[in-house]
Order: sequence, then structure tokens, then C-alpha cells
Amino acid sequence: MSANINILKSFVNEYKEQSIQNEIIYEDGLVGDIKKTIDKLLDEKFHPSLQLKTILNKQIRRARYPMEVAITGQFSAGKSTFLNALLSRNILPTGITPVTSKVNFINYGEEYKLKITYYSGVQEYAPIESIADFTDQREDQMKDIKYLTLYAPMPILKDISFVDTPGLNSQSQSDTDITRKVLRDVGGIIWLTLIDNAGKLSEAEVLEEYMQHFKNKSLCVLNQKDKLTEEQIKTTTKYVSEKFAKYFAKVVPISAIKALEGRASHKDILIEDEKNIILNTFKEYLAKDSSLDLFEKEFDKYISKIENIKISDNTDNTKLLEDSNIQEVLNFIDTTIRPQAAEAKEFAIKKDLKGFCDILVSEYETIIKVYDALIEILDSCEPRVVEAFDNIHKKYSKELFSIYNSLEDIMEKIAQETFKNIKRKKASRFEESKSLFGGKIEKFEYESFWIDSDAVYKALFYDDQTIDKMFKRSIKLLKNIELDADEAFRDVFRIVKNDIAKWQEHYELLRKQREIASDIEFSNTRHFAAKVYENVIREFYKAILENISALRKKFAYFNGALSYSYIQVTQATIAHFEQQIIESEELYKKEPSRFSINCPREDEIVAKLKANFGFEKIEDFLTSKRNYLFKIIKYSKEQYLDINKARVEFVQDKKREYLEKIDDIIKIKDDI
Repeated sequence: MSANINILKSFVNEYKEQSIQNEIIYEDGLVGDIKKTIDKLLDEKFHPSLQLKTILNKQIRRARYPMEVAITGQFSAGKSTFLNALLSRNILPTGITPVTSKVNFINYGEEYKLKITYYSGVQEYAPIESIADFTDQREDQMKDIKYLTLYAPMPILKDISFVDTPGLNSQSQSDTDITRKVLRDVGGIIWLTLIDNAGKLSEAEVLEEYMQHFKNKSLCVLNQKDKLTEEQIKTTTKYVSEKFAKYFAKVVPISAIKALEGRASHKDILIEDEKNIILNTFKEYLAKDSSLDLFEKEFDKYISKIENIKISDNTDNTKLLEDSNIQEVLNFIDTTIRPQAAEAKEFAIKKDLKGFCDILVSEYETIIKVYDALIEILDSCEPRVVEAFDNIHKKYSKELFSIYNSLEDIMEKIAQETFKNIKRKKASRFEESKSLFGGKIEKFEYESFWIDSDAVYKALFYDDQTIDKMFKRSIKLLKNIELDADEAFRDVFRIVKNDIAKWQEHYELLRKQREIASDIEFSNTRHFAAKVYENVIREFYKAILENISALRKKFAYFNGALSYSYIQVTQATIAHFEQQIIESEELYKKEPSRFSINCPREDEIVAKLKANFGFEKIEDFLTSKRNYLFKIIKYSKEQYLDINKARVEFVQDKKREYLEKIDDIIKIKDDI
């Protein structure tokens, strides 16, 4: 007993250990929440599509990506110069004429490089120095480029990705549309305008059309403040702040040129540049397998340059940065845009995840409609099928009754001819009489009967074959009823088959409406529709064939009964009455006072013919309220209703699978 308990304990402990090992621990925060949701949505029971996996995994990358800040405005506002100032590098091309015609994503990278993404999906890399070749809107060959991504090893880009846009008053509507989409998705927007152009009607119209929904994450930067006096700067800043209050959280005047000059020469930036230079030099030396002396010499030079930078006078740079007012922009990004963007990004990602759930639910509902439509057909067919069965009984019961009447006519015809040929004949009997003088035998004449069977057969069967013709007409009518009833049963089946065929035609080509929906689920649904004969119709068809088979057996039996030799039946009937006449005559001879000679009546002949012909079964077969047709129809209806109920339940089970999946997805959505 103790050994068994130990084994049980061991099993329980092993199970617990296994359960603990299989439990997934998610990291805290947004990424962990997203992963938890993704794992649920990618459960194999949903048969997730590759597109869903891809778009869900993008949400993890999206959560981990730095906050995106878009730089936009009208053309020639100095966006590229402003971005260069923020990056402390003169990287993006600038010029008097508008040059940026593509969206430029500026992201962190271990080294400077440029990625070009084409509309075809092809990507290629180029030196960062060649960026101007891919941004000049005057170049026709640039039309195939979708967007550019600039990578740079700058600390600011670890937390913030900048998006340089073509502008909102672009000559190209597609560029304007792209910019508009970018503004919707980013965490912050910096609207750049020239300080001496700010507040004009043309700018107000653009802001009204494109920027009215982005106030909480928007900063207005008035560039080239160095062109105005301090008093003019204050006046203009106040005017723009008041006039465009519904578009921007703050208005900041700056000088992008001074900011670029000051930041590019800042000690930290110069030191960072030297660090990148020495690292690239070392990489080249390692590739060439250079000597250790070269490494030492280059490193000594690097140390010397760093020392010179540290002891250099940075007063002018500090003054330039103060005059440029760029720090106020950086502060706004850090204190306003960044916290809001993190919250907005979490909200946006979770909103999108919920949106994906809604799409999946909607696609499952599309599949459910397929099964609902089939259930509706099965339900709508039921009263029509039952009515069709009832109509078969009504129609063919009348026709069977007409066969019965024709057979009765045959019986009456034979009886009439037989009765007509009952002939009278003279006969005598002898009776011993007793008296006082002794006994004597006396002869008495009487009238007896006989049936002229030859005359009967001749009239009925030999001369014009009257009865034969009447029987053949009845048999032919019966055969026609059999064939028509057979087809009527098939027509009942066609009610179901044709309606389901229309359903199948519509749904066997069903396709998902949204890319992220499950290919397998829709494939399974199409397969179900394609195999609806095997899944649903076959049971009905088997039942109808069974009903037709039962019908044919009954017809075969009845046809055999009619094919039974009516001549022999007539002979047997005549023989019966001949024997009856003989027997009655014998009794009459013995006791004439008590018995009489029997002369068959016509109704007696009819009754005997029907008895010999098995007419009771025929009557039951043809005219009874619960005849064979009634019984087959009753059974057919009951069988059909049972099958239909089972098929509806079968389809309901299929539908229930998707309802459960919808419930699961809704729960996942509620947990987000």
C-alpha cells in the first residue's frame, strides 16, 4: 500500500513539474501583454493564417520601436535643415527648391546607411551620402520608390524615430495622401513653417484640412527666427499661438541653421564623430589583418583628438544653441510628446489588436452564415417535402381505387357470364312407397341445374378475349402508377437536392474577405460545401431509394396477383358451384321435403370469384385507408423527418464550433 502511495505521489509531483515547465511567463509591460494576446490568437484551434502571424508579430516590433515624430509642413519651410539640426549632422539634402518627394524614416542603426524600399517590395541599400539621388522630386526615375529609411548611430534615435514627409501642399496628391497617413500613425507631429510666413491664409487652409485632429501631439515650430527682431519674434509667436490654438499644443520659434551649426560642433557630437571614425578604422584594419602597431598609432591619434575637443573653447557653440532655441523643441518632445506617445502607442496597438479580433469574429460570422443558410434550407424544405409525400398519397390513392373498380368489373363480368350459362335440365329420382298391399318403387321427375362451362370459357376467354383485355388494361394502369409514383418519390428528393445545390453553388467558392482571416477555416468551409452530397444529401437519397424499393416490391406482389391465371380462378369457381349443385341434388334425392337443389346466385358467384382471386388482399392493397401506399408514405415521412433533424443537428454542430471560437476571440478581445 505504501509503495502505491509513493508511486502516486511521484506521478503527481512529476505532473506538477511538467505543468510548471509548460507555463509561459510573459514579461511585464506592453510587449508582454501583446505576446500574451498573440499566443492566444495564434492558437492552433483557430488555424491562423500566415498573414495574421505576420501582422501580429509586427505589433511586437511596433511596441519595441522608438516613438515616431513626424516633421511636416508646407514646402520650403526648411524641414530637412531642421532635422539635420535635431540629429546634429548635415545628413539630409537641403536646397532652395523643394527636394523631398519621398517619406524618409530616420531610425537608429549601428552604422550610417540608406535603405530604399520600392513599390514592388524590393529593397536595396546605398551609402548615406547618396540620399539626395533618391529624394529629388525633379527626377522621374524616383516614381518607383515607396519610401527611404536612413539609419544612423545617434543616441537620440534609440528613443525617437523621425519621419521626414513630402509636405501637405505637394503637387502630387499621392505624396499628400502618404503624409496624411503618416500623421495619423505617429506619436508626435512637428509642424514647421517660416516665421515670416506663419499665419497666412494659405497655411490656415492647409491646417484646417489636414491638422485639426492632431492638436495634443502637435508642436508648431517657426523657423528662421534669426530674420526677425526679438520684438517681432514675440509678436509673431503670440499671434500664431492664438490663431492656431486648435491645431497646436505649443508654438516655438527657432533658427534651424544656428541649431545645426551649434549642435554639429558640440563637444559631445564631435567626440561621438571621432568614436565612429576610429571604430570604422579598426574594422578596416581587422579586415586587412593589419599589425598591432597600426592599431596603437590610430588609437593614440584618437585619444589626442578627444583631449583637444574637451579642452577647446565651446562658448560660441553654446551661444548658437541658446540663440537657436532648439532646446525648447527637444524639451517639448521629451516632456509632452514622449509620454503621450507611449500612452497613445499602447492605446493604438491594443485598439488594432481588438480590431484584428473584430475582423476574425466577422470572418467567422461569414462562415457561420454558410451553415445558417444550409439550416434554413433544410428547415424550409421540411413542410414542402411532407406536403409532397401527402400529395403522392392523395393522387395515387385515387388511381389505385380506379384499378380496384376495373378489377371489380372483371369479377362481375365473369360472374354475369357464368350465371347466364347456368342451364336447367330434367332429372328423375326413385322413391319406395309402402301400403297395406305391400311396397313399390315410384319414379319422380324434377328440375336440376348445370353450368355450361364451355360456353363461359368461349365467351370470356376464347372468342374476343374480353377478360384478357380487361386484365391487361388494369396491369398497364398499375404499371403506369408504379412508374409515376417512382418519379414522384424522386421529385420529393429533388426538392431537397435542388435547394441545396443552389446553396452549394454560392458557397463552394467562398473566399475570405480580409487577409488575416484563416485560409484553413475557409478552405474547410468550401470543402464542406463541395462535399455536401456526402455530408447531407446522401442520407436523403438513400432513404428515397429505400422507399422506392419498398414501393416496387408491393407493386411486384400485386402485379403477380393480377398475373395469376384468371382462367384457372374461373374454372375453380365454376367447379365449386358444380360440386355445390351435385351435393345439393344428392341431398334433395334423399329428402326432398327437407332440401332443395341449389342454383347459384350471381352475387354468390362474384363472392366466390373474389375469394378464389384473393380479392380481400387486393381490396386492402388498393382501397383501404391504411393501404400499402399510406403505410409507405407514413414511413417515408417519419424517416425523412428523422433524417432532416439529424442533418440539421449535424450542421448545427459545425456551426457551434465557430460560435465557440467567436466566444473565445471575444474573450481574448475583452482581456486586451
